[in-house]
Amino acid sequence: MMTTNTVIKLHNTKTRKKSEFIPIDANNVRMYLCGPTVYDRAHLGNARPVVVFDVLYRLLRQVFGPAHVTYVRNFTDVDDKINATALARKEAGATGTLEQLIAERTEETIGWYLSDMGKLGALEPDHMPRATQYIGQMVAMIEDLIAKGHAYAAEGHVLFAVDSWKQHYGALSGRSVDDMIAGARVEVAPYKKNPMDFVLWKPSTDDMPGWDSPWGRGRPGWHIECSAMSQELLGADFDIHGGGNDLMFPHHENEIAQSCCANGDDSFARYWLHNEMLQVEGKKMSKSLGNFFTVHDLLEQGIPGEVIRFVFLSTHYRKPMDWTEKKAKEAEKELRKWHELTHDVEPTTIDEQVVEAVADDLGTTSAITILRAIASNVRNIEKFENSDGSSKIHGAEHTHSSLHWKGILKASAQFLGLLTEELGEWRMRAGETHDVLLADLTERFSVQRMAAMVSKDFSEVDRLKAAFVAAGVEVRMSKAGVELVPGPGFDAAKLEAL
Repeated sequence: MMTTNTVIKLHNTKTRKKSEFIPIDANNVRMYLCGPTVYDRAHLGNARPVVVFDVLYRLLRQVFGPAHVTYVRNFTDVDDKINATALARKEAGATGTLEQLIAERTEETIGWYLSDMGKLGALEPDHMPRATQYIGQMVAMIEDLIAKGHAYAAEGHVLFAVDSWKQHYGALSGRSVDDMIAGARVEVAPYKKNPMDFVLWKPSTDDMPGWDSPWGRGRPGWHIECSAMSQELLGADFDIHGGGNDLMFPHHENEIAQSCCANGDDSFARYWLHNEMLQVEGKKMSKSLGNFFTVHDLLEQGIPGEVIRFVFLSTHYRKPMDWTEKKAKEAEKELRKWHELTHDVEPTTIDEQVVEAVADDLGTTSAITILRAIASNVRNIEKFENSDGSSKIHGAEHTHSSLHWKGILKASAQFLGLLTEELGEWRMRAGETHDVLLADLTERFSVQRMAAMVSKDFSEVDRLKAAFVAAGVEVRMSKAGVELVPGPGFDAAKLEAL
């Protein structure tokens, strides 16, 4: 049941416009995201759709209630790349059969993936199916497509007949079949009736993973996996299908073709969302340019997962995102400020403007702007706040204390997957070694300030304050006392010199 009056608007790739999101059933909102092929660690580009659709998942849970949203993200655990990785390990001397090595690599990679995505603040989906668990459903769907005249068997393969869906094929990506044939790099095979026909099932050799089927021992093609898993877990007709825009063609186009043909109508996902690609320092990420790295690489370098998430959310999902070292440093500085402001308060109410911003086609950039305004409001109130929590700003009585706004800031940030207790651990670890130093200097500064108020000689107070500011420390003075807070450019070495 809907818990708020929020209207969600999403840009639907299928219709090429932003429109109000109206679920098929508000008590059962369903979303599918194409997950990773688990042959190695997730690179930074792999992480962007995870964070984007995690925000959408959080929004849907906020608006419709957690019990009324089902989120599925799959693992592709049968693939030539996985086989090649396991074969390389076997040739390097690893013990066990190839099948055992594939299973070991799959388990290892899935573990890495869930750990890395968790450190980015991503909630785990309600279902995380593995392709190998749904081979039976894939075979059944392929048999159905053959029976309906949309697929054919040839030389141990089964292929989808694009001509049987020609009038609709290419609608998602905006291409005609003839244009795709002219410009596509497609596998040339004598058993194909049309160069654009794609594989639903292919034969396996005895030493490769395979399953028995009416067409001989083999394994499924990539596209049929998602169609079968989404149908089994969400039904033939569901609300949202997402992924990076690199999947729009051929993967999503092929999913639509085979699913609609299997269903006998045009039912499948109602809304299609695609995030743009990621660059690094203005260039496409590639190993040849030396700017290719995994999420784990960044975490190992000491860049907190929350910082990575913040950088992602600072660019709208439908725009290309440029990861830069400068952005990461700026994000960390800002998050440290927010953690310092909210570390001693409980989250209270999510600001409605933040929810509305996200509800407008996942406007995380606008939501972050609102969070910045709330944080600024907190600082302004604190400057004028009395010991009883009341304050006057520009001569006007302020009705809410800084504590009130801190709770809103924390709750609103957590709605975006930021400032969570787990993600905030890096802040505490980074600050532990400086706590004693700051405590000593705070006491010293307080004593010096009280002495100056008696002597009217503030020269030493001014000197210390200037030194603190130069070390990146924010000096907060009020009737209640003195507080030294690490800010942007905090340099503990400069403090130690004092």
